Amino acid sequence: MKTLTFKKGLHPDDHKQHTANCPIEELAASQIMVYPLSQHIGAPCSPIVSVGERVLVCQKIADSDAFVSAPVHSSVSGTVKAIEPRLHPNGREVMSIVVENDFLYEYSPEIYERHDTDSLTKEEMLSIIREAGLVGLGGAAFPTHIKLNPSPDKNIDLLIINGAECEPYLTSDYRVMIETPILVFKGIEMIKKILGITKCVIGIENNKPRAISSMQEIAKSYPGTEVAVLKTKYPQGSEKHLIKAITGREVPSGKLPADVGVVVNNIDSCTAVYNAIKFRKSVTSRVVTVAGSAIGRPCNLRVRTGTSFKDVLAYAKCDFESVKKIIMGGPMMGMSQYSTDVPTIKATSAILAFTEIETKSKDTVNCVKCGDCVNKCPMNLVPALLNTYAKANDFDMLNKLNIMDCIECGICTYTCQCRNTITQNIKIAKARIRENAAKQRQEGK
Repeated sequence: MKTLTFKKGLHPDDHKQHTANCPIEELAASQIMVYPLSQHIGAPCSPIVSVGERVLVCQKIADSDAFVSAPVHSSVSGTVKAIEPRLHPNGREVMSIVVENDFLYEYSPEIYERHDTDSLTKEEMLSIIREAGLVGLGGAAFPTHIKLNPSPDKNIDLLIINGAECEPYLTSDYRVMIETPILVFKGIEMIKKILGITKCVIGIENNKPRAISSMQEIAKSYPGTEVAVLKTKYPQGSEKHLIKAITGREVPSGKLPADVGVVVNNIDSCTAVYNAIKFRKSVTSRVVTVAGSAIGRPCNLRVRTGTSFKDVLAYAKCDFESVKKIIMGGPMMGMSQYSTDVPTIKATSAILAFTEIETKSKDTVNCVKCGDCVNKCPMNLVPALLNTYAKANDFDMLNKLNIMDCIECGICTYTCQCRNTITQNIKIAKARIRENAAKQRQEGK
């Protein structure tokens, strides 16, 4: 069977065998649930509940008038105990709503099954998706109602569903494809209707033969939707590389998938679209892979947003005394955590806990110009030079070298023989360039 791919990249040990055969389990929520008001790309929300107020499951508790944003909902029923800054997985304190769980799990009366979904218009479906707080569940957390409503001048002709799950350790999307594939397809049909298109391709890496077989069989009953088998390679799940592998189209520098006629959506995001439109259910839980050398019982869990990392790790028999590093997301692009007193959010695709064996750091040395980072960079950049100018804060040279095209995949740091933290230095430089640009715009007003 022919496999599709892109140039460069690499295939690190995927470590998926630890959880690939672990069915999704339902994890009990924490007693104290914390809901950060920023769980998405875009403007943070503002509270629409008060301290002392009782809230219900799937009740909207925060919202924003900003164009790029997504409301926040309670995943339990209980009482609002505080609205205050709390530690976020991004390492900062973020204004959050704290709810004491009453363990009754009473649902909001707004949650009910729709029997007229076929009659809904595009605008009605987008409104439902927006009110449900849907964001991309692959990790980027971009508001779904915006992604599925590209500007009219974009000639969208293809929907690509990202089932690559190329990050090591992660198997949450894989388990969704194995356990609830029909819901994925039902969500796809709704998305196709919203976009006004008939063609969809589901991309799955060839290290997931069981998922490929299952999805191909179901696709026979859904005209216009097919499965593309992808070569197992990182970062195959990157939108631009997924589009290149499947269609041959290249997204230009500074442009988006819609500019080449494509919308890309994550596997579990399709399920969330179906649940929102069919049952008006908001995003209050997601599947999380829990793995790593410090985990005694690797697993895939359906976790309610707001649940403490500490409770998730305890359920997975984490050896807290031996933990040296905890990461939210995959080891290549995930965020390192310095505390387990943080809540799971919509972007929490995995929680990985590692011992000293994997995390033992070594001293860095000067670049020996081996070229490994250049040969493997999927964006055809020169990471070694970007690293040099990033450390020198030479933003003019960084822009000339197209630093903003970097997708921060982590390959350059992974391959560096000199153990330089190239990706981290590039990320810091990109953040400073954005800050400078924002400051110039502000001064120009």
